[in-house]
Amino acid sequence: MSDVLTRLARVLEERKSADPDSSYVAGLYAKGLDAILKKIGEEAIETVMAGKEGDPDKILYETADLWFHTMVLLAREGLGPEQVLAELERRFGLSGLEEKASRSLSENRNRPV
Repeated sequence: MSDVLTRLARVLEERKSADPDSSYVAGLYAKGLDAILKKIGEEAIETVMAGKEGDPDKILYETADLWFHTMVLLAREGLGPEQVLAELERRFGLSGLEEKASRSLSENRNRPV
């Protein structure tokens, strides 16, 4: 499974140097961070709507779009799927409540007074 993510990450990295007119992803990179974030937001809404409709094919399609555009953001920021998988692995075995509480504590420690 992660092989697909690794191959996609490699292609997204290559698109950073591509002509924006020759590649959808290169065009997104050229438009900048706000365009990438807007696209992620659109895809997130479409994923939620597909979930609400309950159509498994639409859910899969929209989730793939959301993951794809999120991977574009990761690549733009010099991050990759292996880092996301490592974070998920770190969280594995923690209860969601424990993980959220640990984030709240560290976020509060890093806030200015």
